[in-house]
Amino acid sequence: MSSELVNARKKLNMVNTMLKKGKYMNAVQCIHDGLILLLKTPTIKSERDEFEDLLKKVTYNLSNDPDLRKLYPLVISYEPGKERALLDAMRELLQELQKVLNEEVQDDMQAIVAKKREALEKGQALLDQQQWDEAGKVFDTLVREFGGDTDLKADIADRYLNADRYKEAFHMLDDALRDDPNAIHLYNRIGMVLRKMKDYDTAEKYYIKALSLSHGDEYLHYNVGRLYYDWRKWAKMARAAEAAVSLNPDFAEAVKMLKFARKKMAE
Repeated sequence: MSSELVNARKKLNMVNTMLKKGKYMNAVQCIHDGLILLLKTPTIKSERDEFEDLLKKVTYNLSNDPDLRKLYPLVISYEPGKERALLDAMRELLQELQKVLNEEVQDDMQAIVAKKREALEKGQALLDQQQWDEAGKVFDTLVREFGGDTDLKADIADRYLNADRYKEAFHMLDDALRDDPNAIHLYNRIGMVLRKMKDYDTAEKYYIKALSLSHGDEYLHYNVGRLYYDWRKWAKMARAAEAAVSLNPDFAEAVKMLKFARKKMAE
C-alpha cells in the first residue's frame, strides 16, 4: 500500500475517536482529507474494498451521532464508487460546522464583552461613591480573569485617574506595561499619572522610553513639556515644545508652551 493510502487510512481511522471527543470539525476534516488522498491515488481491488468498508463505517457513525445531528440534521450517506459525492457532502458539512463555530465564538465574545462592561460599571459606581476598597476588589477580580487584556487595564487606570486615585492608576498601568512593553500610549498615560503624583524623576524615565518608541508624536512631546512645566525645568520644557512645534507648526498649545518656556528662561 502506498504512503498516500496509509495516510488516508490513518485519517479515516481517527474519525470515531474525534466523534467521541465531540470534535466534529476534526472528524469531518479527517474524512475530507482521507477522501482526497484516496481519489488521487490508484488502488487495487483489495485496497478499494478496505476503504469502502472504512467509509461505510465512518459515515454511519457520523450520521448517527446525536449531537452532530442537532447541528446538521441532513442524512450523510455513502455508496461505493461515489466518493466524489461524499467529498462534496463533507465540504458542505465543514462549511455548516464553521458557521456554527463562528456563531458560538461570536456569542462567547459578546458574553465576555458584557461581563467586562458590567464589572467596569459596578467598579465605577463604587468609585463614584468613594468606596475605594470595594472598587479595588471588583477591578482586581476582573484583571485576574482577563489578565492579558492591556486595554482593560488602561480603562481601569483611567477610571482611577479620573477619581484622583493616582497610585492605583499607576499600578494598573505598570501591570499593563509588563504585558505589552512597547505600548506607547501606556507610557504616555503612566507619565501623566506620575506627573500628577509629583514623581517627576520617574515620570521623565517613562516619557524617555515612550519617545524612544515614537519620536514623531507631537502630542507626546507636548505632554513631556507639561511634565517640565510642573517640574519648573524651563530649558527642557522649551526643547519639548520645540519638538512638538517642529512636527506640527499649527499646534497652538505647543506654540504657547514654547513662548512661555523662552520667557521663563529669559527671566
